[in-house]
Amino acid sequence: MRKRIVPVEQTLEIDGDWLDLGLLAEVEISSEDPEYPIESALISGNGSGWRASTPGQQVIRLLFSPPQKVTRIQLHFEEMSVARTQEYALRWSPERSQPCREIVRQQWNFSPSGATVEIEDHLVELPSVEVLELIIDPGSESEAVFASMKSMKVS
Repeated sequence: MRKRIVPVEQTLEIDGDWLDLGLLAEVEISSEDPEYPIESALISGNGSGWRASTPGQQVIRLLFSPPQKVTRIQLHFEEMSVARTQEYALRWSPERSQPCREIVRQQWNFSPSGATVEIEDHLVELPSVEVLELIIDPGSESEAVFASMKSMKVS
């Protein structure tokens, strides 16, 4: 038997070459807790993350001007106190006047005694993005829960 040990190549950079969303994008949101503004999730270094001010499904829409090439989208969610199944959909459009197309739809089960963090790294090839939309359904069978996001990075 012939055997060769080869190093594992990393497909993603650790830090990435992230877009400066504070300069390149306008943001539309369906609601916002004043203590957890959207800037905290979109602008690196602000740390506390975003949280909705009302329970239920929420929308975060980034409007790029000029349109941007997007190759990676990283989402970071945390839930420390409520067991729930969250679903999110990530969508995009090359122009504001066109409907958005779905990139991914995903569910995650949060559990305070176990799974409290979800980090998703999506590799995409979107040559000209004017609209990037994240729809979050925080889900809960027993109580009203608020959508939140620790961070969103785009490159």
